[in-house]
Parts: sequence; C-alpha cells; structure tokens
Amino acid sequence: MSSTIIPTMRYQDPKKAVDFLCKAFGFEKHQVYEDEKGQIMHAELKHGTGLIMIGPNVESEFGKYIRLPKDIGGFETQVTFVLVQNVEAHFKTARDNGAEILMPLTKKDYGASDYTCRDPEGHVWSFGDYNPWQKR
Repeated sequence: MSSTIIPTMRYQDPKKAVDFLCKAFGFEKHQVYEDEKGQIMHAELKHGTGLIMIGPNVESEFGKYIRLPKDIGGFETQVTFVLVQNVEAHFKTARDNGAEILMPLTKKDYGASDYTCRDPEGHVWSFGDYNPWQKR
C-alpha cells in the first residue's frame, strides 16, 4: 500500500488565500467548495503532483487543535516544502506578488537552491529544487 501526504491548513480568509497561493506560488485549483454565501469551506490546490487542502478557521472538532500563526505570535509549527522546477523564477514571482521573504534564494553546499517566505496570513513556506528522490 502506498501513502500520500497532503498538508492541510486553515486560513482566516480562504478565498484570498486561494487567490494568493495560485498567483504568487503557482498553485492551481483542483477542487473548491463554497457555501451558499460564496465562502470557501474547503479547497484543494495542486502544484505539480502535490496537493494541499485549505479551509476556514472555524470552531469544529478538528479546528480546536489548530491555531493560525497570528494566534501564536507569528510562529509556525511546521513548514511545507514545495519542489519547483525553476526556483529562481518562482522566487521572483512570489516576491513580486507580496510574499514576505524570510530567507532569500540561496544556493546550498550540496548544489540545491531554496528560499523561505511567509504568505499574507503568516504561514511559512519553503520552495526549492532539492529533490530527495534523486541522488545528487
């Protein structure tokens, strides 16, 4: 049996988050479910063969275990790393679309390049060309 890991995040404004993640980070809408008021209740965004799920920050059985970065002093307890084909172009797009760059694009000693940024709601992301499935 194979497994797939799908990061799941909460956002105060999922609609704005979907727009930002698609424009700045290159995600594409896979499935987006809205309520009768047009508010996003669940969204699945793909990036290559990867997928994330996002939803609103609401009180629920699951939600009682989740806090937004703004609720815990701007910190994040985990970071999603996204493997991208052209990390230089990705960095420029993210920066130009409002991502807060925390760690600039850097070439590592082992040959890979990456950068770390924060989205408008405070979630921390890393993007790079390090592929753990390929030997260097």
